Amino acid sequence: MSRIGKMKIMLPSGVTVTVEDGGKFGYKSVKVVGPKGELREDIKEGGIEITVNGEEVNVVNKKETNLTSRSLHGLYRTLINNMVEGVTKGFEKKLEIVGIGYKANVKGKDLELIIGYNHPITVPAPEGITFSVVENVNVTVSGINKQQVGETASRVRRVRPPEPYRGKGIKYFDEVIKRKVGKAAASTTSAA
Repeated sequence: MSRIGKMKIMLPSGVTVTVEDGGKFGYKSVKVVGPKGELREDIKEGGIEITVNGEEVNVVNKKETNLTSRSLHGLYRTLINNMVEGVTKGFEKKLEIVGIGYKANVKGKDLELIIGYNHPITVPAPEGITFSVVENVNVTVSGINKQQVGETASRVRRVRPPEPYRGKGIKYFDEVIKRKVGKAAASTTSAA
């Protein structure tokens, strides 16, 4: 039995979870509604049962011997927990731009990056994602869907990943760039 899967999900006030038919491929659809918005996830039934009892949600594995349901038990519990956390608190990823003349700003909903190319790069904001920029170098990607926030932050980082010699580029705020030493100084001895 999954240690993560058997933990109960406690619902804060103002959050409702409903499980209904009608998901893609005939799966169950889990809908979480909270103060920040609404999220929906399709759950394959294969032995997993989701029950809502007042202020808590239980994810139960009915087929303990089935490898597929055993592997999905903890995953579905984590997905539902992330949805509950997303509609109450939201998620954010912070990025830092390192380099002389490198900067970012928000144009409308999109993020515009000036990072050493001969033209500015525009990263469009997907539905439900907001960008904010502080001091032209600290970018925050925020939203209620954890997967979407992480994917968008990764797309921004991919525009100019940090290079190992000077550390220039876009990196996660808490990321440590492993630096390489440049070319070694030529030896001063000469064969004359």
